[in-house]
Amino acid sequence: MAPRLSALLPDLSPLRASRDFRLLWIQGLVTYFGSFAAMVALPLQIKELTGSPLAVGVMGAVELVPLVVCGLYGGALADAADRRKVILSTETALGLLAGLLLVNALLPSPLLWPLYVVAAGVAGLAGLQRPALDALLARIVPHDKLTAAASLNAIRWELGAIAGPALAGLLVAYGNLATAYGTTVVCFTVSVALCLRLTPAPPARSGGKPSLRGIAEGARYAWSRPVLLGTYAVDLAAMFFAFPNTIFPFLADELDAEWSLGLMYAAGAIGSLALNLTSGWTSRVRRHGLLVVCGAACWGLAIAAAGWFSSVWPVLVCLAVAGAGDTLSGLGRSTIWNQTIPDELRGRLAGIEVLSYSVGPQLGQVRAGAMAGWTGTRPAFWSGGLACVAAVGLLAAALPKLLTYDATTDEDALRRRAARETDLAS
Repeated sequence: MAPRLSALLPDLSPLRASRDFRLLWIQGLVTYFGSFAAMVALPLQIKELTGSPLAVGVMGAVELVPLVVCGLYGGALADAADRRKVILSTETALGLLAGLLLVNALLPSPLLWPLYVVAAGVAGLAGLQRPALDALLARIVPHDKLTAAASLNAIRWELGAIAGPALAGLLVAYGNLATAYGTTVVCFTVSVALCLRLTPAPPARSGGKPSLRGIAEGARYAWSRPVLLGTYAVDLAAMFFAFPNTIFPFLADELDAEWSLGLMYAAGAIGSLALNLTSGWTSRVRRHGLLVVCGAACWGLAIAAAGWFSSVWPVLVCLAVAGAGDTLSGLGRSTIWNQTIPDELRGRLAGIEVLSYSVGPQLGQVRAGAMAGWTGTRPAFWSGGLACVAAVGLLAAALPKLLTYDATTDEDALRRRAARETDLAS
């Protein structure tokens, strides 16, 4: 039994093998705690200042454009500059914005407009930073440990997503908004100190200056690779058709379980964490395209099932299963990207991934809200889930190379593995 149990537990070898990965994992966990403290306090402060749900919702609108634009530019920047410097400078800037929130909260009469400015700034900096973080992974983790590293990063996020809001709620309830923002400042200070210890990560020899031409080159490369195109398309379809978070409050009302709203938002992260805590087997998978497709189909089926139940507990179970499916698909996507994309293009492709990551859920929330207003809340769940499954099936049929992707035979994966071994030897 012990060997079988060990095979299920997360593969910790990336943490043992790479000092930089250990630093980034700890840094990311600290950052998540600080970020979630601000994420809870910021909309709460807007609510207290305005009393308007619309004013709170506008925060999402001001975040989208900076995230998309800076995500694309950040991808080009990650291929042209030292990725460590990009991460360090953006992390420092995020800490300064947290300091601005703290100063504003300490004013006798806090101002509203800085909250929107900071929200837009944070979204833009996150868009600049994420491609550098994603692109650095394949450089610091052994080629055959990339799936394990993706799982460990997902566990880190889930710990932050579950514990971070709970900690923030306590800080706000027993302290005040300034206490929450002060915690964010402290967390980013620690994070910057950890980033300073990272090994420099200069661009590849063929890297050029950030430009629209460079971004277009990355887009052309993605379009020429059916496997990569399939990972983006499946993710977009899953999020557009079956991202129901915006209508959770209405579902809780229909089920006469208003108390369950927080659990609905947390259920996906709980299911994702359960999958990652038993993810040891994924390190032995070679058909990562199957993970992408099967995980996305599981997400859609579980969301559809959530719309059929009239009791809240089965709904919560379905949402947890959906989170596990989404995580499984994400592990497959991350592994394919890091196994096959050339280092000199990895930042720009990560920027495109930020675009799909941000646009899909945003449009999915619009679809879910519109469908709920037209057909009702529960039909919006099951119709979206079934549409997700159908779309994923059509994409898999149209892009068969995604299903047949094998890390041991794919030419791009073998080429990247050889390049990685050459870099280590030199």
